[in-house]
Amino acid sequence: MTGEALGFYCLSAVLVGSALAVVLTKNLFHAVLWLALALTGTAGIFLLLDAEFLAAVQLLLYAGGIVTVVVFAIVVTERLVGERISQTSRHIASGAAVSIVLAGLVVKAIMAGPLTSIRTPMTGDVTALIGETVLTRFVLPFELLALVMLAGLMGAIYFARPED
Repeated sequence: MTGEALGFYCLSAVLVGSALAVVLTKNLFHAVLWLALALTGTAGIFLLLDAEFLAAVQLLLYAGGIVTVVVFAIVVTERLVGERISQTSRHIASGAAVSIVLAGLVVKAIMAGPLTSIRTPMTGDVTALIGETVLTRFVLPFELLALVMLAGLMGAIYFARPED
């Protein structure tokens, strides 16, 4: 077994375990911490696939930014309400059944065809190519996404303002 395969199996175990902990943990704050671990494990998988840019984006935006915003929202909400926030899994049995069926379909699809282990090498600077493509070919969707995010931020400010 190669080091890359061993790393993949370890990261997979961390990723699946932390994803299950996100769903099954009753404390919402702990679920967010498990989510941060799951997102960091996903960044590790990206690194194993030689996708350094995606790993950096995963860590900076999701594991760093989104988790920080969610933790901040939990802290502010707990102060406003005065009670501990906990989540309950009402449909855990149906969710488990759907997960088992989907996992079976994925395993069946993997077993149906041969998997090649030869990976073609990446040529050139992939990060520069992504940046050039985003700022030339996909500049309009990129700017529209910025406007949608701005609208969401303005909506959040509107709903978070104190009542007069």
